[in-house]
Amino acid sequence: MTPKKTLNYAYYPGCSLHASAGEYDLSTRELFKKLNIGLTEVPDWFCCGATPAHNVDELLSLSLCAKNLELAEQVEGDLAVACAACFSRLKTTQHVLSESDVKRRQVEKAIDAPVPLTSNVKHLLDILARDLGLEQLEQAVTKPLAGLKVACYYGCLLTRPTDVPNLDCVEAPTIMEDILKAAGAETVAWSHRMECCGANFTLSRPGVVIQLSHAILDSAKEAGADCIMVACPLCHGNLDIRQKEIEGVYNTEYAMPVFYITQLVGLATGLGADKLGLDALIVNPMPLLKEKGLV
Repeated sequence: MTPKKTLNYAYYPGCSLHASAGEYDLSTRELFKKLNIGLTEVPDWFCCGATPAHNVDELLSLSLCAKNLELAEQVEGDLAVACAACFSRLKTTQHVLSESDVKRRQVEKAIDAPVPLTSNVKHLLDILARDLGLEQLEQAVTKPLAGLKVACYYGCLLTRPTDVPNLDCVEAPTIMEDILKAAGAETVAWSHRMECCGANFTLSRPGVVIQLSHAILDSAKEAGADCIMVACPLCHGNLDIRQKEIEGVYNTEYAMPVFYITQLVGLATGLGADKLGLDALIVNPMPLLKEKGLV
């Protein structure tokens, strides 16, 4: 049963979802269509600066995000963001410019427009759990993820720093687990759900990424998880793409699929693998999903 509640958002996909994380974009659009949630892509959006820009040039970083926020004003509705890094930078920009009139004036001069500091920037998790609501989400589930044990991985940016994202409890969030419970899955308690995977060090310091991501995969396996669920393209890349390399370094085997949240919830609502980009995952999820009777 598809919920009757209709919601509409401006949609900022960000660079990764139009490139290496195309399956996240695909599954987001397909799931939201299934749930009768409207997404209108922000016209002429561009890179938010991601995690490196603010370490190079703060004014540039703030201006990139501010301009994207200004462009989003052309579309009716709150701004929906899928990538944890984009979500963090957009929210951080609003926070920093709300705290400093000097920086706000500098940015407004740079983009030649006022910055919409009070517009709502929402991660997909917030939209599913609160705007749509867990009860309505549960009503949309036609194929519960029964028997699937999932390690929900928040990473660094979804809830931190304390005074910026305001998505959930900073140290003990449950929003991912709540959504998956509505989708019929079982979530595991594990130690590394908020530890760093290495993020953008994947190219400059791969050894760090391999070490950190190994600890995350090891923790999920120790907890009895069948798979890991993420809401960030950087996290997904480090845990999925590098998993075989990590196995080689540590002489172990995980074979642990890493899903985007929209892929798992999409499965629960009856969407097929082809509409969720499951064939783009490096660690093949099909054996697990077939074993659990989910495809």
